[in-house]
Amino acid sequence: MASLDEFEREQAVLLELESTGRVVVSELAERFGVSTVTVRKTLESLQRRNALRRVRGGAVSSGVTDEGAFEVRVRHAARAKQAIARAAAQEVDDGDAIAMDSSTSCYYLALELLDRRNLVVITNGMRTAMLFMEQSSAMVLMPGGVLRRSAGSMVGPIGDVLAGRGRVDKGFFGLMGLSVTHGLLDIAVEEAMAKQYLAGACERVYGLFDSSKVGKLGLHPFVAAERVYALYTDDGIADEDAAGWAALGVRVNPVPMIGADQDSGLVAAVAAGGSR
Repeated sequence: MASLDEFEREQAVLLELESTGRVVVSELAERFGVSTVTVRKTLESLQRRNALRRVRGGAVSSGVTDEGAFEVRVRHAARAKQAIARAAAQEVDDGDAIAMDSSTSCYYLALELLDRRNLVVITNGMRTAMLFMEQSSAMVLMPGGVLRRSAGSMVGPIGDVLAGRGRVDKGFFGLMGLSVTHGLLDIAVEEAMAKQYLAGACERVYGLFDSSKVGKLGLHPFVAAERVYALYTDDGIADEDAAGWAALGVRVNPVPMIGADQDSGLVAAVAAGGSR
């Protein structure tokens, strides 16, 4: 592994942390064929993005209380997110005006929409905005706010930016939890606030999530259950959970995972900025 570049070293470190929960500087230096100084710089860079926590001699999983750094989340359930994104992309037509949050589910969706013509994209996600800017002809609008570094998102009260400027056709949102009582939920209040303003301008609201999010803790609702138009998830969702939403008139789309494509280079490409 001596030929790994900085990005590849970071990804290897994060994968090791996900597997074992701890990495050791000396072991990483030997594994990568680089100096311990280089390894420490890599760990410090990841710590600045809340992807890990430095300890004497190495690093451990960050243990952050929010959903975590983009680099970590983008690898979670990657195959399911890709399949969900491909299915949800069928909802978007040429010429649509759409809102997308900063979630990794919406980033995977963005990868599926790069060839849409005359698309208007409103997003608080820095990486999603850069992806559309660099690889599509879409018009991209970013509401203002405060940069949340770990998530790569602009958060805060952004509603006045959209008020009085017409309705957005469709809004796509990732989530940390959901319930038929409280609707779509996030665990970080500032993210929930930004999503609430974006969703408030949308004619139709879509929730995108892998089935592991069902039953997960979500503290802050950002879309009421009755305002959700459709949900896209994988076929791991329990029938009773899907039925509860269907009873509210919400279209639930469980995407079959059997036979779903798995691009071995997709996760690294996504974390690197979407280049395939």
